[in-house]
Amino acid sequence: MSLNDKKGYKSLGKWLKLFSPLSRLRFYPPQFIMRNPMIQAVNVSFSQGYEVAVIVFDIQDVLQFKEEMGKQQYDTYIKQLKKAFKEAIVDRIPKEDILILHDYNSDNVTFLMRIDCMEKKSRELDEIIYMITASVQEHLQETSPQCKSSFITGYMFVEKSQYPIEHAVNRAYKQAVIMTEEKRKAGFSGLMMTMDDIISDQHIRLMVQPIVEVATNQMKAHEVLTRGPAGTDLENPLALFSAARQTGRLYELEQIVLEKTFRQVSENDLLKQVFINLTPVTIENLHFPTDIKVMLDKYPSISAEQFVLEITERESINHIDYFIANIQSLRQLGFQIAVDDTGAGYSNLNTIIDIMPDIIKIDRSVIQNIDSSTVKESMLKGLLLIAKETGSIVVAEGIESKGEAMVLSKNNVDLAQGYFYARPTGVEKLKVSS
Repeated sequence: MSLNDKKGYKSLGKWLKLFSPLSRLRFYPPQFIMRNPMIQAVNVSFSQGYEVAVIVFDIQDVLQFKEEMGKQQYDTYIKQLKKAFKEAIVDRIPKEDILILHDYNSDNVTFLMRIDCMEKKSRELDEIIYMITASVQEHLQETSPQCKSSFITGYMFVEKSQYPIEHAVNRAYKQAVIMTEEKRKAGFSGLMMTMDDIISDQHIRLMVQPIVEVATNQMKAHEVLTRGPAGTDLENPLALFSAARQTGRLYELEQIVLEKTFRQVSENDLLKQVFINLTPVTIENLHFPTDIKVMLDKYPSISAEQFVLEITERESINHIDYFIANIQSLRQLGFQIAVDDTGAGYSNLNTIIDIMPDIIKIDRSVIQNIDSSTVKESMLKGLLLIAKETGSIVVAEGIESKGEAMVLSKNNVDLAQGYFYARPTGVEKLKVSS
């Protein structure tokens, strides 16, 4: 046995079965080293007049999920995903039509099925694929609602040719994978065109949510929230900014948000402070201090002191030296600096030391049900101590109940925002509410 053979067998030993054992199902490894039962199943299907299709389900954004979730949560998600595929396939396809189920890798599930030789066989297969993906998405919505999973599918029929069966299946598999890749590229091209239109037309909407003083319930500031084109997939801000990041348009998008905010504040003679969310991609851009000053100078009636630049996604800082230098430049211009999502997940408290923010915003995850959790209240007190040491004002985010608001009041939190106080409204109401 050669060294390569030994490595091959060793790698095969690491493969885990995707589905619970079914008498008619067989599993095969990534290079399609064929086993007799699979070859026999395809041969029998051909002899009975069936076609055999190789179907590939490619799971989009799986690497992003892995980065965001952490290993334990990601492993649970993958387990639920595989379970969902098993149930969807077995429930919707007769067992005798399922030849092979295979976990090719973490973002690709493949199976072989036989299908009647009919003129409309492709349409029938499209319907089967649609039912499977719809079922999987419904299942995941219940078990992992935080993951907006989507799938690109490709399929190819195994050729009845002079090739050995294993070569024909491998060829069909590769063509099916190419199909998913082409669909992905087409989708990305469409996304690029959509973002081009949004950027060129400045097709975004601004919403505002009041920030109130906890002690008096008086409005002290507004936070500007961004929405994409109404009625589209990018109306949701998470989807919009994710698309901008993927297509390399994030800096341009945030420049548009700034420009529109400055214009609206100027036109509405707004005197209260305005919080604007910005990512490290923008903050650490070498041109940003100059660009924002040029933009601000277009509106003589407003000044930098009216604005708080709220830094989101601190874990994505790539160039800490540029980032800190630009923070200093922005402060010299008169802008205040806030850090968002403090206390959430993997938020890096070290950046608070680096930035020494004027304002610390405490994440909703700390505040939610704080009136019934002494642990969360202790976390709040700890963050308040940090804010005291850095000389920062504290804003609590996501207040949704009177009980939560009372805990904030008891602990002398400065400011708060959330549905308990007011929901976001259109930016056109700025003047009325100011």
